[in-house]
Amino acid sequence: MTKELEEAEVLYKQVPGTLERTVKLLQEDKVVVLPCDTIYGLCAKVGPAEQALRSVKYRGETKPFLILATLEQAKKICIVPKDVEEAWPCALTAILTNKDGSGTTAVRVPADNFLQEVLTRLGSSIYSTSVNESGYISITNITDIIFAFKYRVPAFVVGSEKQGTVPSTLIDCTTEPYTLVRCGQYDASALLGL
Repeated sequence: MTKELEEAEVLYKQVPGTLERTVKLLQEDKVVVLPCDTIYGLCAKVGPAEQALRSVKYRGETKPFLILATLEQAKKICIVPKDVEEAWPCALTAILTNKDGSGTTAVRVPADNFLQEVLTRLGSSIYSTSVNESGYISITNITDIIFAFKYRVPAFVVGSEKQGTVPSTLIDCTTEPYTLVRCGQYDASALLGL
C-alpha cells in the first residue's frame, strides 16, 4: 500500500498566526515557499534542511543557495563592506567573503518586515532559491507555484497581489571593482561605480 501524499497548507502573510506557523515549520527543517521581497522563494533554515531543499529543487550538491539574513546575521557569516551594509535592506544579493575563510556566500538582507521577523524569531538565516526545478524557468505566480509544488512542500505563504516577479540584483563583492552577476530589482549603479 502506498502512502498518500499530503497537500500543503496555504497560509497568508497578513493573517495572525502565519508568522508563528512559518517559524515552527522552518525550525522543523521543513522547506516552505515564502513571499520574499523580490519573487517567491523555496526557503529552509540554514543547516541540515539544505538536503531537503536540494531534494525539492532537484539541485545537485555543488551549486550553493543564497542566504536571507538580518544584517546582524549577515555580519556573523561574512565580511560586509560598508557600502553594501548601507544599501541593505533591499533587493540586493551580494557575494561576500566568509569570515571563517571558507570561501564565499551570496547573502541578502530583505526589505520585508515579515521576513525580517521570521529571521529574528528563528534566530537563524535561511536558504532561499527561486521556485522551480533546477534548470527550468522560475515560477512567479502563486497559483502556478501551488499547483506545481503542493505535494512537495508542507506550506506556502501567500504575499500581496503585487508580489514581485523580478529577482534580486546579484553582485560579486569579492572583485575590485564589484562585478554585476545578474540584473534585477535593485539599481546597483552606485555600488558598481557607474
